Amino acid sequence: MANLNLNKVILAGRLTADPELKKTQMNDTSVCSFTVAVNRRFAKQGDQPQADFINCVAWRQQAELLSRYFRKGSSVCVIGSIQNRSWTDQQGNKRYTTEVIVDEINFVDSKGEGPNRDFSGEAPVQTPAYSTAPAEMTQFEEADEDDLPF
Repeated sequence: MANLNLNKVILAGRLTADPELKKTQMNDTSVCSFTVAVNRRFAKQGDQPQADFINCVAWRQQAELLSRYFRKGSSVCVIGSIQNRSWTDQQGNKRYTTEVIVDEINFVDSKGEGPNRDFSGEAPVQTPAYSTAPAEMTQFEEADEDDLPF
């Protein structure tokens, strides 16, 4: 049996806050940490919807595009990989975090919808902000529940 190693994450949800662009001290690289709220698919009938809040980090072009075009509440599709990291805090305690390192970030809101408008008042382009996928693979169509085969 072949040895399989795969670390791929796809998230679709909403930003919990405006992305904040920062620069690294060493080489002035753009970095943007943000959180995506993803509603859980299954809940007991009558229960309030529950969500998971997933920390993400975008670097370089993705970080700059996030800070420019996305706002709190923007619908996003994030593709990336999970990474664990640790550090020692000021009190000497070992701290750990798990986050998604962004490979691709895509707009989900259609033109004119959502809070992801730039300051000129025009919605950004609907194609991916930064993606290695072909443009035709990133287009989504709205589906009516009656059209679904299940």
